[in-house]
Amino acid sequence: MFLTPAATWLNTSLAGFDHLFLSIQHFFAEHLGFILTPLMRIITFLGEKGWPFFLLALIFMLTASKRDLGVCIFGAVCCGALITNILLKDTIARPRPYESSVEYELWWMAVGSPLEDGFSFPSGHVTACAAAMTAITLMRGKKWIVPSVVIVLLMMISRTYLMAHYPSDVCAALLIGIFSGFVAWFITQLIFRFLNRNRRKVPIFGFILDFDIRDILPFDLPLIGKKEKDAAPKPRKEKAGADDDVKTYSSKRSAAPVKADEPAPAPRRTSRAQAAEAAPQAERPKPAAEKASGAARSGGRHALPEGSKSTRKSSGSYQGKH
Repeated sequence: MFLTPAATWLNTSLAGFDHLFLSIQHFFAEHLGFILTPLMRIITFLGEKGWPFFLLALIFMLTASKRDLGVCIFGAVCCGALITNILLKDTIARPRPYESSVEYELWWMAVGSPLEDGFSFPSGHVTACAAAMTAITLMRGKKWIVPSVVIVLLMMISRTYLMAHYPSDVCAALLIGIFSGFVAWFITQLIFRFLNRNRRKVPIFGFILDFDIRDILPFDLPLIGKKEKDAAPKPRKEKAGADDDVKTYSSKRSAAPVKADEPAPAPRRTSRAQAAEAAPQAERPKPAAEKASGAARSGGRHALPEGSKSTRKSSGSYQGKH
């Protein structure tokens, strides 16, 4: 079999690395193949040609809230496919493991994996999976890091378990997928920034950003659900206690705050007239004439007839008691 210089270098320089991992997986295939083989076939089917990620991207692009995510996934998978299937596979032309070694052919027959078309380096399944999951992680945050790592690792294991790729093939595909995801994320940011900046100038840009297929469909899309309606803002609840004291103080601006370490202000001096007016009616001091008339009416022993003077001055001398 004719091998390109690149394929020859990969088969010789990475032979030990590839054989180690393939032998480990063959050991598990011999002992747990009744469970692992069907599982690996399902996983590799879900990544066939990247169609699940293209379908997911199409569904997202039909909604306004997730359109940027759909564009990023679509761009990442397309970028990875361009690098893997068009540039590298035919250029390097590395045969499949079961085509280049009798030992690997026996392991492939033991697993019962179907024939694969095309060349081995790099893996298209892993490239599409890594590109899509990288795009999702970049667009939706760190919470997608762990699920993305798990999904990509399962895809890598399934491709080498079925003897369709060397471990070096899937490792190279992982790097290409991550790179494709970053490229698509950067381009997506530029596209939507341009559309938002010029949406008022070009009406079609506003339509592209705001169109949502859920507005016209009588059913819900899978993985999307119903469109979120704009809910009225809820009234803010006021806290009792210290907050009420602060609001009362702010409403009464005339009352100046008094610090705890400062002495109380001195009482304001007022005149007698102002104090008399401020005092209650029952507590006001009565005039002398009003006091005398009141005493006469009450019949006290100190009562004097109106207009008379003291007995000491009624005659020239003191009239004693007879």
